[in-house]
Amino acid sequence: MALFDLKKLLSENTYPGRGIVVGKSADGKSAMIAYFIMGRSENSRNRIFERFEGGMRTKAFDESKLSDPSLIIYNPYLSANDGKTDIITNGDQTNTIYDFVNEGKTFAEALRTREFEPDCPNYTPRISGILDYADSDFTYKLSILKSANGRPEVCQRFFYEYAPEAGIGHFIHTYKCDGNPIPSFYGEPEEVEVPNTAKELADLCWENLNEDNKVSLFVRQIPLDGSEPIEIIINKNV
Repeated sequence: MALFDLKKLLSENTYPGRGIVVGKSADGKSAMIAYFIMGRSENSRNRIFERFEGGMRTKAFDESKLSDPSLIIYNPYLSANDGKTDIITNGDQTNTIYDFVNEGKTFAEALRTREFEPDCPNYTPRISGILDYADSDFTYKLSILKSANGRPEVCQRFFYEYAPEAGIGHFIHTYKCDGNPIPSFYGEPEEVEVPNTAKELADLCWENLNEDNKVSLFVRQIPLDGSEPIEIIINKNV
């Protein structure tokens, strides 16, 4: 099956919502992570990404306009297990996974304690990724927790596990497209081509996200030879 074109997936979808891409660089030398957020409301659009030691947070750009922090302020990225694990998610389940991993438990065990977001009528899925590094390589997993076709009494939990291949990644996002209510992502994570560098991946994502709805982007390139990771944060609000 042919790979999906990430540029096309982004440029032809006005509202994929929040999205995670994880994979291996085209030259096979790095693990690659991208995470973006979008927003339709003033509250959702009033955000930036801010790096801190060991992780990255969302933060209100204008604190005076922050109306409800419950689902928009969280840590999308945390480093765990003494730097041997990267966690990337679209909500405060990042911290749940972090706690479980540091206690020697698993990604799936952590997410079985969580559900989709309680934002009726959308019931936004929780999407999560984890990368485990060892022996100059890595493995990665993705997950989505979603309502059963909008029925909040049923949480469906899906888990995907991958052995990395050079130039290939997997893209999962919260929404299939725009709408009211917004339809949840469905199906398996989309297999996409991954470029060589953080800058190429950042440019590919940022330039093709909908101009009105895009908010922030985080890209992390982790060289498998142990050299220093390269990170890019782009905030529409500056």
